[in-house]
Amino acid sequence: MTQKSAQYVIVGAGSAGCAMAYRLAEAGKSVIVVEFGGTDAGPFIQMPAALSYPMNMSRYDWGYLSEPEPHLGNRRLVCPRGKVVGGSSSINGMVYVRGHARDFDHWAEVGADGWGYADVLPYFKRMETWHDGGHGGDPTWRGSDGPLHVTRGPRTNPLFHAFVDAGRQAGYPVTGDYNGEQQEGFGPFEQTVWKGRRWSAANAYLKPALRHDNCALVRGFVRRVVIEQGRATGVEIDRGGKTEVITAQKEVIIAASSINSPKLLMLSGIGPAADLRDHGIEVIADRPGVGANLQDHLEVYVQYASKQPITLYRYWNLFWKGVIGAQWLFSKTGLGASNNFESCGFIRSRAGIDYPDIQFHFLPIAVRYDGQAAAEGHGFQAHVGPMRSPSRGAVTLASADPAEAPKIRFNYMSTEQDWQDFRQCIRLTREIFEQDAMMPFVKHEIQPGNALQSDDEIDSFIREHAESAYHPCGTCRMGRADDPGAVVDPETRVIGVDGLRVADSSIFPRITNGNLNAPSIMVGEKAADHILGRTPLAPANDQPWLHPDWQHSQR
Repeated sequence: MTQKSAQYVIVGAGSAGCAMAYRLAEAGKSVIVVEFGGTDAGPFIQMPAALSYPMNMSRYDWGYLSEPEPHLGNRRLVCPRGKVVGGSSSINGMVYVRGHARDFDHWAEVGADGWGYADVLPYFKRMETWHDGGHGGDPTWRGSDGPLHVTRGPRTNPLFHAFVDAGRQAGYPVTGDYNGEQQEGFGPFEQTVWKGRRWSAANAYLKPALRHDNCALVRGFVRRVVIEQGRATGVEIDRGGKTEVITAQKEVIIAASSINSPKLLMLSGIGPAADLRDHGIEVIADRPGVGANLQDHLEVYVQYASKQPITLYRYWNLFWKGVIGAQWLFSKTGLGASNNFESCGFIRSRAGIDYPDIQFHFLPIAVRYDGQAAAEGHGFQAHVGPMRSPSRGAVTLASADPAEAPKIRFNYMSTEQDWQDFRQCIRLTREIFEQDAMMPFVKHEIQPGNALQSDDEIDSFIREHAESAYHPCGTCRMGRADDPGAVVDPETRVIGVDGLRVADSSIFPRITNGNLNAPSIMVGEKAADHILGRTPLAPANDQPWLHPDWQHSQR
């Protein structure tokens, strides 16, 4: 197969792009995947415990920053996106969360026909090989022969079990599998780690696809989609100091992330007409929804000093990092073989909420994503934040120069509901850590700190310390063809342009509960069937655990 023409050209070797490449190649179609980033080889990416390194390295990350966020003291928040084979699945925290059933039913209600929970569950099953590690859960909800291995950490540290017990003591349920019948509650976290290695979309999907003669990976920077007489015919790329065109005989599929996908559409003349004209770009399709509807999860770290020296802090020095790294290099075992997020929780913030709207990641060390440990020494933390913020932002062009980064403004915390939800997150987290199960371990609160109790004090802490959970989505929203705000239809086709699709987290109508890698891969799996013209997998009959009055009746 020539590397200048294929039936399908996929832009972006990320979570969804890798899945589509695999399924299209498996079906005998010729595929070219265009990716600007380099190799994912090496311990910084492949060792799970090294997760803080790749997202802070310009070699692997696009290095995007938000515009000054007016409701967060005009701070510019980092927005890591993978610039590497595997995309953000090669630099993320490897946490695996499908999302709640109601998330996808909402998608269908707002125009993403055929994307309700019953429709997407078969694709989650198809993509998984699930390893429950003996922790419980009903395997009928899970996949057993998919490319993506999903595992659970060993949870040998007693803090993981204490956190779950504290959630139960605070009046919340315990769930054996939050990705199965019951998301709500506290239980073991799942991770995309297999045999001690990061099991990214590249490892699960792209590398097997590239073993086929009909699939090729081209390294290059995509400048624009070539559109002739209303139809996408290829992509213009910079490669080796030259500009060339990769031709798509059937379709171009953009899977470049919720930041780069709308940017590429706008550079190609698809987007809000007035904005495009301001940048001197010829308007091919006036789609005001391109770049709009930007969403994300914000979180804070509620940190506690530990009475007992059992946290990961003892390994937070060069000697022990070297020991852990050596053990991983030679055996793919030990602390280096886990992301160390091994317990979690999904709860409702108050009575009357349909389904969980708060997520917890528990970590047995007090540390930031940038690798800076708390000065207190031994400690632990819960990452906590609301799941369904009503705030919406946008991705817009800074100029018509493809090499210039777009403008990203999330508009975080722009509604009163955001502040109410976040205050509740912090207060409920404190209540959980006050339970008897945590008493042998809790020494004192590091942050926010016991002195911060009033709404104003908590708000000030949020304003200064809230960080992105790195879950941007929604900027090429899926909806019906007659919806003026929709960018793609329910078969992921760009409305108003033939031969062009977008399939990645940018098409989410609304952000899902939890981390976004799993639903992004699911989008690639399902989009592949639409691209191939196949009848979608039969809807599932499984009914998830839904109890809208649970919190009200039990607490």
